[in-house]
Amino acid sequence: MRRFLIDTDTASDDAVALVLALRDPGVQVEAITVVAGNVPLEQAVQNALFTVELCSSQVPVHTGASAPLTRPLETAQFVHGEDVMADIGLPLAGRSPHPGEAADVMASSINQHPGEITLVTLGPLTNVAIALMREPSLASRVADCVMMGGTGLGPGNVTDNAEYNIWADPEAAKVVFESGMPIKLVGWDISCKYATFGPAAAQELRDIGTDLARFCIDIQATVDRYAVEVSGLEGFDLPDPIAMAIALDPRIATRTRMVEVLVGTGDNDRGATPVDPSRSPNVEMVEEADRELFVEMLRRALGAV
Repeated sequence: MRRFLIDTDTASDDAVALVLALRDPGVQVEAITVVAGNVPLEQAVQNALFTVELCSSQVPVHTGASAPLTRPLETAQFVHGEDVMADIGLPLAGRSPHPGEAADVMASSINQHPGEITLVTLGPLTNVAIALMREPSLASRVADCVMMGGTGLGPGNVTDNAEYNIWADPEAAKVVFESGMPIKLVGWDISCKYATFGPAAAQELRDIGTDLARFCIDIQATVDRYAVEVSGLEGFDLPDPIAMAIALDPRIATRTRMVEVLVGTGDNDRGATPVDPSRSPNVEMVEEADRELFVEMLRRALGAV
């Protein structure tokens, strides 16, 4: 049984990623920690709790940072909807998170199971950075860190050269990238190429007919419009789920390369993640993925209980 620790800012794609992990029989999710990002912290926590409940799971959900390390929070509600779950009327309130602050929970889990924890990060890296700043040696005790972030080989989704998770808190990202933690980076380019779902592909998943299938597709309605009208994609894409899928089954990453990824923190390069293959590598960057294996995993996770 593999041990996962998931850090999320629980928007519509994060929720699908959580479903993939919580429905995988070979994975024990030790905890879900929540960070402000796509939406303010309180709503992100409620979204995570609702998703866990929908999966009939007892995995604890813990509250983390409510803002970036040094900057004001800038959300992505204009992409995902006010509740970042497409505003379709889900009961996303009234649940209580477990006690324990996210960075402390991370440290406790990693120290309790050194060399066994796969850390999957789906949002800004504030919680992870706080844990590392308090205890830098945590980086060497993580088995691996699969991160949805950066632009990979493509353009950004916030600026021409920055992806949201890194852009939202670049100072935190810099701490994590420079920590020595073994990072596998799944950039936004991988989602655009291998995890985009046009109307027919989305309907095929929804037609699985389970509550989970309907939930996972219906919550993409707002981001679907944004993807088509602004990003120029054929439909919504699922960046966090394909990162989670690679964490669950590394075969889905069909080509990777060791590179050095830097993080821009200035006014002109905020959140940029330039790649230099000639310097000291700090990241295994995913360059190609297997869409068929990814969709097969989605279908299994969304199928009948």
